[in-house]
Amino acid sequence: MRGGGKQDQMEIDRDKQRDERLLVRIETKSYADPSGRCREVLRDASFSGRAGEIIALLAPSGAGKTTTLRIVLGLDRDFVGEVRCPPGRIGVMFQEPRLLPWLTVEANLRLVSRGDTKGADTDEISSLLAAVGLAGTESLHPKALSLGMARRVALVRALLGHPVLLVLDEPFASLDRKSAADLMGLITRSARRDGALVVLTTHDLDQALSLADRLLLLAGQPARLAADCPTRAEPQSRDATLLPGLKESLLTRFPFLHAAPSADDAP
Repeated sequence: MRGGGKQDQMEIDRDKQRDERLLVRIETKSYADPSGRCREVLRDASFSGRAGEIIALLAPSGAGKTTTLRIVLGLDRDFVGEVRCPPGRIGVMFQEPRLLPWLTVEANLRLVSRGDTKGADTDEISSLLAAVGLAGTESLHPKALSLGMARRVALVRALLGHPVLLVLDEPFASLDRKSAADLMGLITRSARRDGALVVLTTHDLDQALSLADRLLLLAGQPARLAADCPTRAEPQSRDATLLPGLKESLLTRFPFLHAAPSADDAP
């Protein structure tokens, strides 16, 4: 009987581990173009992720990075395949801040549910705003913020409430190197602290190599998952001597990585 009990527990543990993983299987995704013709944009783009991992998705502009994130979030269900997300809060940062203009910064952030309370608490809001360089902005309305400031508020909103999955669409767009590095550090610390899985898009290979545990490369027409490259043996471990060789290899295989960053990632 003991043997059976151990086996049952092992199966329960395996099921729990599967539940805590992100599983994405995109067999095909198509759009209707302006003429009404069907255009396939994604095919065979499948991947998984585990708690505590940071995954960066790179692709040419228009190849479907944002579409992939929308599928992960369940905002686009018109595709062939399936997505399984880990149970718990999902933190999201879109390319547009999407703040409610009639509410203050603090009121926008208080809308985030913590599960056990009605919304995020003041201490957590103030701490994260300070961490992104926005201390003292709680009473401002979105119209008083620059686009860069509004995007940082949107990042704070994503980080609030200890999410199990963070989905970030170009979180470092329009930021200088130092500001981007500061936000990368904040994302890393928050993800490691909470054991969150992070899936983000970026056009910047150097940022991806600095931040991510794995790089997913979409390429082709329709775009396929062309490479799944670990940057380190395990999350939080790093051998910096390996990164220059990986960067050179990726630049050779994927010329689009040489291109200047672009804010346009449609579809």
